[in-house]
Amino acid sequence: MTKRRKDTDYLFLSARIRAMERRLLTAQRLEQLLTAPSVEACAQLLSEWGYAPVHDEPSLQAALSAQREAVFADVSRFMPEAEVLDVFRLKYDYHNIKTLLKAPQDAERLLIDAGTVPAETMRKKHAENGGWDFLPADMAAAADEAQRVLAETGSARSSDCILDRAYFARLEKLAADSHIPYLQDYVRAMIDAANLRSLIRTQRLGLDAGFLREVLFPGGSVTPEAIRAGSGSGILGRVAGSQGTGGHAGHGSSGSDLQKAFARDLVHCGVPFFFSSCVLHLPSNASSVCAVCACADFVR
Repeated sequence: MTKRRKDTDYLFLSARIRAMERRLLTAQRLEQLLTAPSVEACAQLLSEWGYAPVHDEPSLQAALSAQREAVFADVSRFMPEAEVLDVFRLKYDYHNIKTLLKAPQDAERLLIDAGTVPAETMRKKHAENGGWDFLPADMAAAADEAQRVLAETGSARSSDCILDRAYFARLEKLAADSHIPYLQDYVRAMIDAANLRSLIRTQRLGLDAGFLREVLFPGGSVTPEAIRAGSGSGILGRVAGSQGTGGHAGHGSSGSDLQKAFARDLVHCGVPFFFSSCVLHLPSNASSVCAVCACADFVR
């Protein structure tokens, strides 16, 4: 992926994507779905936007999966460099590995055929001998290690962490090799979002530093060391607690005041302004401060 790119390399694909954007679930369309008066009304809207008929939860998931798979298949036909698209597809490979490790009986329902390895191919080859040697070397090594740890300890969390660490390392490599600043920023934002989720989860559940050390990943705009150093203030726990009890914490502090303090803490720790800004805009009666992480997943 180090070849010199020309402006015309992506000309057709760019026009194609612009045309496809008209079918995306934009913020405005999501708002329409949220305010629709019934499930039937939601189904009608999705049908108008080109999605398969929706009757219930399974058919909704099937419609979304089909649309996602169709988009990836369409884009990959015209992508001059497949590795660029792999940055966005890789997470489905690791999702499928986790599914086959933890819920093989539900694989047909849970596998997502949008990764770099066809989902059905992964399922069949793994079923043949229980191994992962058919995968790329780094992915296979992580899957083998995750399978061993799960079998020995029964800890799905530890198994998932092994796979997540390998996933983010591969993302970093793909982004670095691409020499595309946007992809590098995107990967850093993905890692920041994952680390922020882990930090909030650690504080809310009162878990120890050992847990936090296991679930933080390098490669973001803030190092794991800096996040651990800034995690002792307890601000995260107080914000989460205040929002879980109707927006008020002890000592008369409002959820809004704590959100501002939390946002300032994040900035002081070096967390990108986007995340601290999300905290400031959480509704005072939000059920969980973890809502900020849902926003973070869509950054850039």
